Amino acid sequence: MPRGPRLDAPGTLHHVIVRGIEQGCIVRDDTDRKTFVERMGLLAKGSDTEIYAFALMTNHAHILLKSGPDGISTYMRCLLTGYAQYFNRRHKRAGHLFQNRYKSIICEEEAYFDKLVAYIHLNPLRAGLVENLQQLAEYPWCGHAVLMNKVRYDWMARDYVLQFFGRKEGTARQAYLQFLESEQGIDREQELSGGGLVRSQGGWTNVRSMWKRGEKALGDQRILGGDDFVQAILNEAAEREDSDLPVNERLRMLDNDLRRLCEAEGVTLAFLQSGSRMGKLPILRKQIARKAVFEYGLTLVDTAKRLGVTPNAVNYMLKDR
Repeated sequence: MPRGPRLDAPGTLHHVIVRGIEQGCIVRDDTDRKTFVERMGLLAKGSDTEIYAFALMTNHAHILLKSGPDGISTYMRCLLTGYAQYFNRRHKRAGHLFQNRYKSIICEEEAYFDKLVAYIHLNPLRAGLVENLQQLAEYPWCGHAVLMNKVRYDWMARDYVLQFFGRKEGTARQAYLQFLESEQGIDREQELSGGGLVRSQGGWTNVRSMWKRGEKALGDQRILGGDDFVQAILNEAAEREDSDLPVNERLRMLDNDLRRLCEAEGVTLAFLQSGSRMGKLPILRKQIARKAVFEYGLTLVDTAKRLGVTPNAVNYMLKDR
């Protein structure tokens, strides 16, 4: 069965799963892990994407996020393309790093938020990367350590997550930890890693009961939620045209921006690309770099070519807020 188009409504809750191609590693050491996590956070801040939970494994990663104004596609393209270029360069390899199509499931927040947070954060424990919850609380490549206040990432929406478990920090953190312990013995792999009719309705027993009553149940593999939620998301998707422009079109738009900004500042494009740091050139390059990556979803390499600098220089411009 062909896959449906990506559901990319801004401001919706997504459970994103990215996997290495042919089950290969996407990280080999802590330097890779730090780079992936830093890039995930940097791009989240730049695109108003909210990160609620994450777990970076060896050959895959889980992220629970709420997409920003531009939707999820631009964010994920920047994250995966930029990281893959870094990984291939560092490890002297070529070819694809990730499976061609990451998995994103729009989730009904009220029904599934706490379960998704727990499921994602328990991944390192279930995979044997840590031995117990105490070690998980110190594990920097998972959002659980942030919620337990052992690791600080200012881009993770820690307060938003804890408010689901209590109003005060201490009681909320304790309630979250108790919930996590209760979820340890529950296998939610099938329930939370995909949508569809059975998952949307809470299992085959509920689906059969609905059929016996003559009721129809709506389901979609890209959505985790009940009938009303699924229908609302599908209706919104049907009304919204696909705005994911080809790379060549996005590059053309950036070139137009470059010419306009250079004219406004009274500099030539050649001077901008010369590497000079005179006057307003550093500020202008930074402005263009942020627009190219965060708004147009272009890679560091494509952006660097337009600015006459190295990809590392573009990366530095994005970090320098």
